[in-house]
Amino acid sequence: MAAELALARRPIRPGEVERPRPQMAASDHPAVLNGGLDDLSQPEGPRPPEFVVPREVRRLYGPVGLLVLWTALAAAGLIGARIFPPPWEVLTAAVTLTMNGQLQENLLASLQRVALGSAIGLAIGLFLAVISGTLRRLEDIVDSLMQILDAVPNFTLVPLLIIWAGINEVPKVTLITLSVLMPIYINTYGGIRNVDQRLIEVARTLGLGYWSQVRHIVIPGALPNFFVGLRVALTNAWTALVFAETINSQQGLGALMSDARSWWQLDIMVLVIVIYAILGLTTYTCVRFLERWVLSWRRGFQGS
Repeated sequence: MAAELALARRPIRPGEVERPRPQMAASDHPAVLNGGLDDLSQPEGPRPPEFVVPREVRRLYGPVGLLVLWTALAAAGLIGARIFPPPWEVLTAAVTLTMNGQLQENLLASLQRVALGSAIGLAIGLFLAVISGTLRRLEDIVDSLMQILDAVPNFTLVPLLIIWAGINEVPKVTLITLSVLMPIYINTYGGIRNVDQRLIEVARTLGLGYWSQVRHIVIPGALPNFFVGLRVALTNAWTALVFAETINSQQGLGALMSDARSWWQLDIMVLVIVIYAILGLTTYTCVRFLERWVLSWRRGFQGS
């Protein structure tokens, strides 16, 4: 059989009639003869998929590790309860406040302030960034004022806000609005200025008006920078809330912490800090999901 195969592979000479090549049996396959395959009729099956932990779960490794470390140090007695309460005491305080309704009431008040202040700051910051980034004459007026406002710490405006608006919800919401406004404006403005000028020229050639250019070219091009600003803005909103709710507030997480500080209730104070951390992490995760959904068309570097 090997001689016939060698003859079949020999090149045909001029004037020679080509002979039909013999069919190779499965048992004569070189791989079978060498012991490399046991059965050619059975193709190799697909490999079982490897188990990969989702990124959303891997992002919880850090907080869960910190909680485990906190529990271990408290159980070992390395952290005194008078300095930093253990997790089980904080959990007990959370259950107690939930049963009497105080936790839900104060949490709802804080969420309302953050939602209102963030919505106002988001709308104003986005509008100012669009008109300043697309209209040069308005940029000369708006951008310099925004840079001045950015240079002034927001917390220094609290006495003036109290004098102007009184001790009510206006100073609290205004403080949150200012904390959200600046990151939205700065990042969105930078994203607009990074839009390719050739796209604007093509749009003008096609006869698109100003608002059509903003809708179809400017806003989509600035979305990556906008989401960066949104992450920073919402983080600043929770930070501003902590300070805003110390302004003679009767409800809210800040008021709950102030009362716990007056009565030296460390478990409630730590509980409020944990709630702030959970809210910040939840907000950040929601923004990441929204960014991934809106910017699904982008194929940027995701890390190795």
